[in-house]
This record gives sequence, structure tokens and C-alpha cells, in this order.
Amino acid sequence: MILAIDVGNTNIVLGAYEGEKLTAYWRMSTHGYKSSDELGMFIYNLLQHNDINPKSMEQVVIASVVPDIMYSLEHGIRKYLCINPLIVGPGIKTGLNIRTDNPRELGADRIVNAVAALKLYGGPAIIIDFGTATTYDVIDKEGNYIGGVISPGINISADALWQRAAKLPKVEIQKPDRVIGKNTIDSMQSGLVYGYVGQVDYIVKRIKKEMKAPEAKVIATGGLAKVIAPESKTIEEVNGFLTLQGLRIIYEKNK
Repeated sequence: MILAIDVGNTNIVLGAYEGEKLTAYWRMSTHGYKSSDELGMFIYNLLQHNDINPKSMEQVVIASVVPDIMYSLEHGIRKYLCINPLIVGPGIKTGLNIRTDNPRELGADRIVNAVAALKLYGGPAIIIDFGTATTYDVIDKEGNYIGGVISPGINISADALWQRAAKLPKVEIQKPDRVIGKNTIDSMQSGLVYGYVGQVDYIVKRIKKEMKAPEAKVIATGGLAKVIAPESKTIEEVNGFLTLQGLRIIYEKNK
């Protein structure tokens, strides 16, 4: 078995794989950095709670965009699982040909998503990850990573409305029944959800036009993908475990 860990700015998602099968997964908050003992014991107990012997883990593979948590996470895994984790970064085999100005600045999560999409769906492909930021990653017909787009995430936009406009409340991100809101909350939810639907469809159309690939497969992942995808005319597939699948694939390449 292996343990895949995706460390994002908002959440840490963990998945236990037996071969290609995801046997269990968990989500925890990234906020409130913990010590190596707290993180190591937490992961150890998660596994035990799901009847998974922590000592049965062959490897732990991690993609992280939060450098500050990595010291505690790595040392906790070494201490409690007795494993030297595989960290996605320079020197790791991914099989992905990155054709950008500076490949080293590309986030580990975006690399992992692209690896998974290329393996599962082939190219050309566009991957949209609805995380803290909303990212668009582009793979061409030859399977090369050629670039992408970064925009503020839906929750960032919602928080900005709440924090910067004195009379606007904090709202839950959910789709209202109508675009025209009859009250403040419905109006905000409409702007957030339908506004992002419009953004997604416009950006995807522009990407397809620029790369001259109208057939590019569009895959969505991330916590809010299921809110946006049903209204989008361009999203074809929602895969909530794309990043974990990419980590498993990278582990296979580095065994």
C-alpha cells in the first residue's frame, strides 16, 4: 500500500492506495500548523481507524504548495511510519515534458494533475482545479505541458466581498435557483457561481482557440468542481481524485 498526500493552502487530502484502488481517503484543514508528532500521530491514527496497518505502507508520496508545513509533515512520517517520503519536486520522474519559460516555478499540484490527466485521458487536455486558486493547465496533442491560467479561487472572491464591503455577509458557496437574486445572499451566490461558470467557459474557449485543439478534453477537479461543472458548457469530466491518482502514478514511475 501507499499513502498519497496532497497539501493545499486550504486542505490536506490523503488517500490510501492498494495497487490502483483507492481504499480510503481523508480531508483535513491546512490551517493551524502542527508539530511533527501531532501530524505523524494523526496520520498513524487515521490509518488504524480504517483498519489499515500503518506498517503496511510501502511509501508515502507528497505534493505540496505549502513549504512551511513540510518540515513537520516529513519528520512526522519518518518517525511514526518509518518511511522517507517521496516529495514531488526537482529530480522526481514524472514523465511530463514541461514547455514553459521556467518549469521549476510550476506548482507540484499542477504537475501531478497534468500527469494524471495525461495518463487517464490523453492529450490534448485542459485541467481546471477549483482550489484556493482556480488553475487551468494545458496539455497539447503531443502530451506536452504548455502553460496555463491562474485566477482567484471562488472562496477567495467570496471572502473579498465579505471583508471589503461592510454591509455584505459571509455566504455559503452554492448555486441559487435563479441568476437574478431577490435578496443579498442570493445575489452574492449568483455572482460567485454563475460568474465563475462564465469565466470557465470563456477561458476554456480561448485556450482551445489558441492551441488550435477544439477537441481538447476538459477535466475539472477540486472541492467546488461539482458546483460549477453542472452549469458549464465546456467541462466534460469531474474527477475529484485526480491529484491523488497523479501521486499514485508518479510513485509507480519512481519505484
